[in-house]
Amino acid sequence: MGFLSTLLGIIGFGIGTPVGLLVGFVLLIYSKPKPVKEPITRSLYELDNDALLDILPDIPLWVKCPDYERVDWLNKFVTDMWPYLDKAICAQIKSITEPMFAEYVGKFQIEAIEYDHLSLGTIPPEIHGLKVSETNEKQLVLEPAVRWAGNPNIVLALKLLSFRITVQLIDLQIFIVPRITLKPLVPTLPCFATAAVSLLEKPDIDFGMNILGGDIMAIPGLYQFVQKTIKRQVASLCIWPQTLEIPILDSATVAVKKPVGILHVNVVRAQKLLKKDLLGTSDPYVKLNLTGESLPAKKTTIKKRNLNPEWNEMFKFIVKDSESQVLQLQVFDWDKVGNHDWLGMQFVPLKHLTPYETKEFKLDLLKHTYSYDPQDKKQRGKIVVELTYAPFREDSIKLDGTQDGYGRKESGLNGRYSESEAYSGAGLLSVLVQGAEDVEGEHHNNPYAVIFLRGETKRTKLIKGTRDPVWNEEFHFMLEEPPINEKIHIEVMSKRTGFSFRSKEHLGNVDINLIDVVHNGRINQKYHLIDSRNGVIHVVIKWTTA
Repeated sequence: MGFLSTLLGIIGFGIGTPVGLLVGFVLLIYSKPKPVKEPITRSLYELDNDALLDILPDIPLWVKCPDYERVDWLNKFVTDMWPYLDKAICAQIKSITEPMFAEYVGKFQIEAIEYDHLSLGTIPPEIHGLKVSETNEKQLVLEPAVRWAGNPNIVLALKLLSFRITVQLIDLQIFIVPRITLKPLVPTLPCFATAAVSLLEKPDIDFGMNILGGDIMAIPGLYQFVQKTIKRQVASLCIWPQTLEIPILDSATVAVKKPVGILHVNVVRAQKLLKKDLLGTSDPYVKLNLTGESLPAKKTTIKKRNLNPEWNEMFKFIVKDSESQVLQLQVFDWDKVGNHDWLGMQFVPLKHLTPYETKEFKLDLLKHTYSYDPQDKKQRGKIVVELTYAPFREDSIKLDGTQDGYGRKESGLNGRYSESEAYSGAGLLSVLVQGAEDVEGEHHNNPYAVIFLRGETKRTKLIKGTRDPVWNEEFHFMLEEPPINEKIHIEVMSKRTGFSFRSKEHLGNVDINLIDVVHNGRINQKYHLIDSRNGVIHVVIKWTTA
């Protein structure tokens, strides 16, 4: 009625007669559009169930789920960076897909495959919420909910025989909830070595595809087939627990060498040593150490007044690289006053050893490591040692990679010993003291941790002025048999740095049964400290068998 009245009014003005002008004026007034009513807004509690279900998918996750946080600042960042991200991502897409296209050129009568247009459009993705999960491992877990209703301009041209076929992607919509794990956390920028991406559920992907100007997704049955195929392929690639590993830092930059075995050394004897004392004898002893270690050297007993000493003393060393590490043997003459006299040295590269095979070495002592010095013709005697290298089992070494983010071990036969293997044989107990929380002293807060096991004592560094120390220090205990019925005792102490009559305070302690460590291979837990109000200590303990 409004359109018709307006048309008649214009015709009336066109007649030009007084009656026509009057009629046109009246009809134009009558046809004046009525004001548009403002939309009615109502609170959520006023809506019925059907209305709520209609709008529920559009509500951000940070509204529906309290675990998700609102990240408007991140969306603003993505929006401002999107023109540059668009170009960078498109360049990456080209670099990945063009070699794949080149493989098909020349086959199936295909002459060329190239992009006519490649742009992700002007609408950036929107993050509807971000969930950050806390774990006991050295990693950070992020779960962003990403929704993208974009306007990409992606046109692919296919030259087939004398025809040129264009394929255009249109109306792209994606909703995904990826899990991004930044691991391990390291003290080198950007402070994580790898980003592992996986999807918690199958993504929702919707798009259209124009070929020669027509949308082939309108063909009955094709749309559902393509949707199922895409979801199936994505699920096989990165649906959790499948992950896509993206390296960030060079592995050599952040590599931390882990123990791979135990070296057993028997210092048997020495023969025809140099005479260093006034009475024509020497008081020899041997110092032993592995290269690449900062630990103090181990020593044999001193054999008084003996140029052909017999020791038969056993030592064990933790091996971290059997291909590059070297056992150094240094023989000294003990003196009660002054420096000890140098008698000679030798070294044995561990790569010359066969695993689990004891090998005897009769070595001529040298003045220094350069054994071909023509001026060093002096006979310094011999030293006899027996070496056995016992590498750890492969399954026990791999336990470091079979833990999930909460310290639980994934099921499977490869990550677990049989009961007879776990409860027999020598091994290495590794204790990683990561840190503590809410440890508080009455007079000072300078905490450090002390570990006690089988008469051995290890101690972390002291951290000044904190209730939440982070030590991140690892200690090793070489044991002849599994600690099945034993406990490891850990105390958290505080020490005043200046002079005081109350220089030390006890902040708490805990006793940890090691049976679970032996059975499972590894535990990663936080323990409440006894004699502490709220104190907690975070410890990772691993048992590795040789």
